[in-house]
Amino acid sequence: MSTLSVPLTPTLENIIERLVKMGFAETKAEVVRKAIIRLSEEEALNAVLISQRQARNGELYEGDLKALVEAVS
Repeated sequence: MSTLSVPLTPTLENIIERLVKMGFAETKAEVVRKAIIRLSEEEALNAVLISQRQARNGELYEGDLKALVEAVS
């Protein structure tokens, strides 16, 4: 596991310390890891919701995926 040094505002550090005290995680590092995982899950969920909305609106793409990527790039 690698280590990353990230400057935090006093407000963010207080939030992290409060989450540890509340039992959300055992350590500050675990709070940050869980937050990153939740952000990643949120982004994946947003992608699914956008796809569902596009499907409802008839904004579907069909065909070769490589050609599609080249066309929109």
